[in-house]
Amino acid sequence: MKISREPELPRETGPTSSSALSWTYVLDDAVLLEGRMAPVYPLGVNVVLARVDGAVYAVSGKCAHMACPLFSGRLEGHTITCGCHDWRFDVRTGRFLDAPELGLTVYPTKLEAGKLFVNLG
Repeated sequence: MKISREPELPRETGPTSSSALSWTYVLDDAVLLEGRMAPVYPLGVNVVLARVDGAVYAVSGKCAHMACPLFSGRLEGHTITCGCHDWRFDVRTGRFLDAPELGLTVYPTKLEAGKLFVNLG
């Protein structure tokens, strides 16, 4: 039996739960307002959170083009536009809107007890 020294993190429940999932707290839910973005750095990874229509999405915080910080861009609906070269990405899928074969890493999110968590797994 393996004993973990890491603190117990909240686990997702329901049909999609898996013991392999590892959730990291990133932000209090009340801080992320509707239609806004927030940069977070779970375990040192650059991630941008976006709240659209009440749902929270998490994508890589660096543009797929030249790694510009996406947080410096703008959020319009489900689209993040990079502030450096106007590359546009869908926060739901991470896909680059002008060439869907390109995109950002998308991370699962969950809300528990007023706190937002991201899964980097």
